[in-house]
Amino acid sequence: MRTTELLAPTLREVPAEAEVVSHQLLMRAGFIRRETAGFYNYLPLAMRVLKKINQIIREEMDRQGGQELLMPIVQPAELWQESGRWDVYGPELFRIKDRHNRDFALGPTHEEIITALVRGEVSSYKQLPLLLYQIANKFRDERRPRFGLMRSREFIMKDLYSFDRDYEGLQVSYEKMREAYTQVFRRCGLRFRPVEADSGAIGGSDTQEFMVLADSGEATVLFCENEACDYAANVEKAASAPVTAAPVEEQKPLAEVPTPGAHTVEEVAAFLNVAPQRIVKTLLYETEKEVVAVLVRGDREVNEVKLANALGCLQLNLAGPDTVSSVTGARVGFAGPVGLKVKILVDREVAVIVNAVTGANKDDMHLVNVNPGRDFSIDIVDDLRMVRAGEPCPRCGKALVEAKGIEVGQIFKLGDKYSKALGALYLDESGQSRPVIMGCYGIGVTRTMAAAIEQNNDKDGIIWPAAIAPFQVIVVPVSAKDATQMDAAEDVYNRLVAAGIEALLDDRPDRAGVKFKDADLIGYPLRITIGARALANGQAEVRVRRTGEVMMLAMDELESRIAELLGGL
Repeated sequence: MRTTELLAPTLREVPAEAEVVSHQLLMRAGFIRRETAGFYNYLPLAMRVLKKINQIIREEMDRQGGQELLMPIVQPAELWQESGRWDVYGPELFRIKDRHNRDFALGPTHEEIITALVRGEVSSYKQLPLLLYQIANKFRDERRPRFGLMRSREFIMKDLYSFDRDYEGLQVSYEKMREAYTQVFRRCGLRFRPVEADSGAIGGSDTQEFMVLADSGEATVLFCENEACDYAANVEKAASAPVTAAPVEEQKPLAEVPTPGAHTVEEVAAFLNVAPQRIVKTLLYETEKEVVAVLVRGDREVNEVKLANALGCLQLNLAGPDTVSSVTGARVGFAGPVGLKVKILVDREVAVIVNAVTGANKDDMHLVNVNPGRDFSIDIVDDLRMVRAGEPCPRCGKALVEAKGIEVGQIFKLGDKYSKALGALYLDESGQSRPVIMGCYGIGVTRTMAAAIEQNNDKDGIIWPAAIAPFQVIVVPVSAKDATQMDAAEDVYNRLVAAGIEALLDDRPDRAGVKFKDADLIGYPLRITIGARALANGQAEVRVRRTGEVMMLAMDELESRIAELLGGL
């Protein structure tokens, strides 16, 4: 390929709508162009990268026994209604009607479709296990599409679904996919970490996210500083360490004290001269069914994902001032559990607290010496708080460390959630009907491309890992007007291609500086420069994009030396 034949429209300025680094560089380097919010055109350079990622994925899925198929993007509402997700998935589901006024959805995921397919084709234990996957476009109507390919409304995803006879088989399939995902992201040249996560709208039990570590990541990851301990979790899922009982302390009489103007934890702690750990925050939440009160220690924050899971609710919102006033009789900042007539959930730390300070459900008043069980009843005790860096690991007790990550893949144990709802059954050896046991496993292909850039860039542009670079090498003649240089560049290019190396020849009549800037911006792993002085010595200049290292190599050994260099990139 020659650059004069390549559609790669580079930009010198950062587009106004581009926010994160990957968005900026994908636009500037001519990989993507926006059609409208959340929808992008993938230009030839992007397609070359995506094809390489897809090929790595296919090889690793097939290695584990996966079989590729392709399912329709447009999915009938009836299937989603059977699974119970039509009204649960929320406004992110693109809903459409056909000319007959029938409801459909643009697939954000394919659990319903694949389960219905297996329901119609699998009837015996002899047909199991199955690993079926596709690589296809997905659609999610993000409320605020942003960050380019990191949060778009149309994206490319690989989704694989496992079908087993029992949970032992599911565990085998799950481990196969965990290994496959590890190999995929390793082969893509990414630094990543699998972490425990929440299953969200997909459902099921155990799930892990694969996080590419990058400072620009939206997700916060906590992992154990002890290298021998493999604990790692998304902050939404991170478990708090076991709670030890408070030192034996005599319970004191409950008392009401005025706290004029003090409604935050900091203000109350200062006014009463107590530590924030002694204060219990009472927060009211509204679900689709009821108002509930949630209690956490004053120096903690409620984890709303854990709370929603504890309640089993579909909707969860912090109550507004009117609801707070209606339930407690006081302004925001003075709520407390004593005397409340709603369901009360407490974090495990609160359950063992002695002589705490809480709101009194009266304006400018607090209660001191509040004791759970004695002064108020508890409906649910659970781990309901956010965990932060520095806290002990729930497995080994060493300190947790924080990092930012970009989710590029997730694996789920679904169990019989969809097979029971959709009637995907099989007959076992004794002729008994049983639900198929399922797992699902997704990789965001376009997001992986963006994450690779977030992790591999500098002030000059992208630094592609060689395995997924659009071209591995670019050959740049210093002067396109010099026939000797051009002939030598053509010869080098042809030899590289013949050796199976993906090369691009920059045959544009532009200045060498312009070509060099574009090569750095686009991020080709190696640049071979053909100049008059080096050529006179039978050499070419080779520059490694990642390190900036420059070396002079003999023209007659370029193919072998370039192959060696690429092997280390």
